[in-house]
Amino acid sequence: MSLYLYAILQAEHLDLIKHLDLKGMNAQPVQFHAISPFAIVYSESQQDRYLASRANLLAHETVLESLMKAIDPHKAVPLPLQFGLVVEDWEEVQNELLIPYAEQLKGLINNLIGKREVSVKLFWNQTEELNLAVAENEGLRQRREALIGKILSMDEAIAIGQELEAAIETRQQIIVDAFLNALKPLSHEYVEGELMTENMIYNGSFLIAWDREPEFASAVEELDKQFENRLRIRYNDFTAPYNFVKIDRD
Repeated sequence: MSLYLYAILQAEHLDLIKHLDLKGMNAQPVQFHAISPFAIVYSESQQDRYLASRANLLAHETVLESLMKAIDPHKAVPLPLQFGLVVEDWEEVQNELLIPYAEQLKGLINNLIGKREVSVKLFWNQTEELNLAVAENEGLRQRREALIGKILSMDEAIAIGQELEAAIETRQQIIVDAFLNALKPLSHEYVEGELMTENMIYNGSFLIAWDREPEFASAVEELDKQFENRLRIRYNDFTAPYNFVKIDRD
């Protein structure tokens, strides 16, 4: 029987979740297995590997979110495991994960107690921002207007393109700096992620004190007002803290 793993937490807090009635991957019952000093959240696996489909990802995330809601975050926080982690038996779990990384796992769990991960993603309309950049820079506006209707040489095209690119990059950095200056002081740790679309200009995750989320959310709202609703902000205040769970395998 293969096992699909969701999370790790302290065995001493197993009583906080052992009565939960959850369904996981393939609608299998979620179970709990103690291997002192840890407890593993798992279900019986029906497949050797799982595709990252929307349904599978949602099933995985639902289990993690249900655990987080059921546990007092000031007592314990589930340590989320990567999606699609299937093992053959408990011996493999011990030999490949718990024994070699026991101290790191304890440290990660302790670091998460009383904290939560929140994420902020920023999007803008690049064309509108470029027009604003030109409108606010008289010299740049005049140079661009002087080129309208003119057949540009390669050097002229490159030069105006570079100037426009620099203007848009400056505007982007001003926005990013404003968010970081306001939000980083409210967090314990900060991780910057990749930009996933052309219109995304910022993607950051913050590890904050659990009870400071309203203050953090208010700061995000104030930043939205500061930039006069030019941005589309995607703010997630409740997510498994994947970005702050890194095991050093060296």
